[in-house]
Amino acid sequence: MKILHIIASVNPAGGGPIEGIQQLARANRRFNQDIEILSLDDPSEEFVKNFPLRVHAVGRGKLTYRYNPKLVEWLRENHHRYDVAIINGLWQYHSFGSWRVLHDTSLPYVVYTHGMLDPWFKEAYPLKHLKKLIYWPWAEYRVLRDAGAVLFTCEQERLLARKSFPLYRAKEIVVGYGTSAPHVEPESVRQEFFAQFPHLRGKRIALFLSRIHQKKGCDLLIQAFARELAADPDWHLLLCGPDQVGLQPRLQKMADELGIGDRITWAGMVRGNTKWGAIYASEIFVLPSHQENFGIVVAEALACGVPALISNKVNIWHEVQRDGAGIVANDDMAGACQLLRQWQQMTPEARATMRTNTERCFWQNFEVHNAAVNLLSTLHDVVQRAGGNSREVTL
Repeated sequence: MKILHIIASVNPAGGGPIEGIQQLARANRRFNQDIEILSLDDPSEEFVKNFPLRVHAVGRGKLTYRYNPKLVEWLRENHHRYDVAIINGLWQYHSFGSWRVLHDTSLPYVVYTHGMLDPWFKEAYPLKHLKKLIYWPWAEYRVLRDAGAVLFTCEQERLLARKSFPLYRAKEIVVGYGTSAPHVEPESVRQEFFAQFPHLRGKRIALFLSRIHQKKGCDLLIQAFARELAADPDWHLLLCGPDQVGLQPRLQKMADELGIGDRITWAGMVRGNTKWGAIYASEIFVLPSHQENFGIVVAEALACGVPALISNKVNIWHEVQRDGAGIVANDDMAGACQLLRQWQQMTPEARATMRTNTERCFWQNFEVHNAAVNLLSTLHDVVQRAGGNSREVTL
C-alpha cells in the first residue's frame, strides 16, 4: 500500500503530530508500506532535507493559515500515485486544500485530528473559536464528513471532539497511538547529557519536555516547584522545548520573582541523544497540561522508567493512573502542587514500585506496534470501501 501523509509542516518543533508520523512510518515499514509526505514547507529548509521520509514540500504559503494553491495543483497531478491519504491536523490550508481535490477523486482519505477538536480551545480562546465557528461549516466540517474515517488516539479524545462544534459528522475510529522504545544505552546518553549540562550532575531533576506554550501549564509548574520543591536545594527544574509564542521571557520573570530563577535550566529544543539523556537523567517527568490528546513524550518518559506526573487533561491519564506509573491531578495550581507534593511524600519503596510500573505501562499501552497495526487495518478497510484501487493491500 502506498500512503501519502499530508501535514502543514514536517518541522520537528511542531511536536507530537510529526513525531507520530515518523513513529508510525517506522512501524509500518515492517509491513512493506511505502510512505511519503506532502507538506506546506519551504523545500530549502534543513528539516525538510534531513527528514527521514520522502517529503514533497510545495512551499510555506501565506500567514499562519499557510495558504498555498500549489498544494491543490500537486494533488491534482499526483493523487493517482497513492492508495490512500492521511490528513494530519486541521485549521490550516493542508486540510481544506486536500479536501478540495480528494473528495472528488478516487483516492480515499482519512483524518487524524491530533486533538484539534478538543473543547478546551473553545474555552481558552473564545475569539479564535468564533472565527473557527464561522469557518467550520464550509471547510473543516466537510473535511471530516467526507473522510473514509476520522482517527482518534484514544476514547477520551473521540468523546471530547463531539463537544466543540455543531453540525459534526464523522466516521469515528479509535486506532490508538504510540512510540517506540529508545534504541540507546541509558548510561551513555545520560553522561552525554551531563557533559552538556554539568551543573545538573547530582541534582534531583524534575523534567518538562514539550513546547513552551500556555496550554502546557508551564506557569503552573514553575509556581508549584517554588512552593513544593524549592526548599530542598537538591531539586532542579529542567524545561526543554521550543518557545514558539514568546512565552519564555514572562516565565523567566515569574521564576525570578519567586526566587527560583537559578533553579531552572531552559534547555530549548532537545533531540536525539540529548533528549534521551535528559529523560534518563531525570527523577520525574511533569506535564500539568490543560489539553493533550495523547502526549507522545509521556509515553517516552515511561519507556525510560521515569514516572509521569500529569494532569487529567492529558488524555492517556487513565492508563497511567491505572497501572501505577505516575501521579494524576487537576490542571490547576492545587493540582500541580499535588503532583509534586505527593511524589515528595512517597516512601523510597513506593517510588521504586512506581518506576518499575512505568515500563510495563508503556509496553502494554503505548508501544507503537499495536497502533500501527490498527491504522493499517483501518486504511485497508477504507481502501476496500472506496472500491477503485486494484493494488494489493497486505497487513
